[in-house]
Amino acid sequence: MVLLYNGKRVYTNVLDEKENKETMDRIDIAIIGGGVVGLAAASVVSERGRDVYIFEKNSSFGQETSSRNSEVIHSGIYYPEGSLKTKTCIRGNKLLYEICEKNAVPYKKTGKLIIAKDASEFGALEELFEQGKTRGLDELKMLDKADIKKLEPNIKATRAIWLPMTGIVDSHSLMRHFLLKTKSLGGDIVYNSKVSAIKKVSGGYEVVINAGTNECSTFRARIVINSAGLESDTVSALAGIKKDEYALSYCKGDYFRLARGKKLETFRLVYPISKPDDTFLGIHITPDLAGGTRLGPDAEYLEGRNIDYSVDPSKRDIFYESTKTFLPFLEKKDLSIDTSGVRPKLQKDGEGFRDFVIKHEDDAGFEGFINLIGIESPGLTAAPAIAEKVKKQVNKLI
Repeated sequence: MVLLYNGKRVYTNVLDEKENKETMDRIDIAIIGGGVVGLAAASVVSERGRDVYIFEKNSSFGQETSSRNSEVIHSGIYYPEGSLKTKTCIRGNKLLYEICEKNAVPYKKTGKLIIAKDASEFGALEELFEQGKTRGLDELKMLDKADIKKLEPNIKATRAIWLPMTGIVDSHSLMRHFLLKTKSLGGDIVYNSKVSAIKKVSGGYEVVINAGTNECSTFRARIVINSAGLESDTVSALAGIKKDEYALSYCKGDYFRLARGKKLETFRLVYPISKPDDTFLGIHITPDLAGGTRLGPDAEYLEGRNIDYSVDPSKRDIFYESTKTFLPFLEKKDLSIDTSGVRPKLQKDGEGFRDFVIKHEDDAGFEGFINLIGIESPGLTAAPAIAEKVKKQVNKLI
């Protein structure tokens, strides 16, 4: 049974084994996962006449981690020197602004304040400032109380790091841009297609797709790029790459929205100071492109993989206590439930820093299989730079 997508034959029914052996569809590159990283990768590997398809389990692109976040364009100040998070974030920051400018993707270069509420936090702030300098973030400035008031008169803080390169972006528009670019180069996306099996075969991989019915379908790909986000460790294991260090933990972050008025809005991102090795950056203030303001996210590790995107109303107290120290006009009634998201973390609760996995698994005997695992924050910012790395790996193969 041949399935068609937009008039193209994409894959055939694996149940028809005789037909399957002789007429199984073959493509050059299969990208599993239609989040921002998978879409960015597709947009740069869909060239040279390659057959590239993105297989997304949901009914549209970017419905999970990629669209449930703060939409911040990060600077790269927080992460260890030489790490993939640092390198791809700093490079991605530059690329992302260029992409937005050239393609009319809505964004705003707001800048960000990382604040110290009093002298007890000056040491940590200085340490982070020096760390930023060693990362090559030369635009950083240290601000005093008067400087802060000029930028954000409604914020109460004694000292702050000013990061002018930080901003916010419309993540949906960005992902749409990557998808349209992919299609313009001949690539495409197939929705409602969940990967259920991957088998290493001669010259590539046999991939089985469950399209939400009793029937499954299969195709053969020379290269598989695993960008499955929350399920990226599962997809890796399906292919036979079962590594304990790839096991993901789910960390949920909730958001509350601020009421308008009463000097509650800020024009810039405002973050509390955190230790350089923290895996949680604290509940922060994020303006959005619609003129509103959000608080969050917090960080709550989930047991198992049962995702619930509802926000517990009782968390209002925690959010209020966490932010009233630097937003003095805030009252508890000013907070309303907004949304939540889940991040795929490689570090378990209580563990320290873990880096992105961006790896061609040829040394494990899986040539042509590229793993992208644990792509959480700053994944949105890093996406164009991660795509560059994937492109280099692909170009060595085909």
